[in-house]
Amino acid sequence: MQKQAKQLVLAGILIAIGLTLPIVFHSFNVGPIFLPMHLPILLGGFILSPFFALLVGAITPLMSSFITGMPIIFPTAIKMTFELATYGYLISYLYHKRHAPLFLSLIGGMLGGRIIAGLVNYVLLSNFLNKVFSLKVFLTASFVTSLPGIIIQLLLIPVLVKIIEHKSTAI
Repeated sequence: MQKQAKQLVLAGILIAIGLTLPIVFHSFNVGPIFLPMHLPILLGGFILSPFFALLVGAITPLMSSFITGMPIIFPTAIKMTFELATYGYLISYLYHKRHAPLFLSLIGGMLGGRIIAGLVNYVLLSNFLNKVFSLKVFLTASFVTSLPGIIIQLLLIPVLVKIIEHKSTAI
């Protein structure tokens, strides 16, 4: 019970960070470039169980959309819900259950989330908006436009995880 309470508190903190970071970044019009909402979700994958990591990833974009209007609910927040839930779950599963190395867990989660985002985008755009899904546009948005955010994630998340793991073993 105590472990679940700790997970719940950490999940709440990560959701709160996921709601506030984008406000700061979007005030400078750099949200889609630096992907600030992704950071607490990716971190959550390393410090939460797969279930709680999935919940944080699923709840944060929806809650942000309802509270701040960012991202717009359809199709962006819907797509991000699946993408970020996949990030959290996959990273946590790979790291905690499969004991994959930190960097491999991070890369696996990031790629898995982007694949899910592409599939959800395809379904939403082609079935609900009658738009053509363009793989080129998807790849550009997922990997080129957001490259600075991806680099920050690859540099910052491992450092934060190591700091947190070091602090928690020292206590």
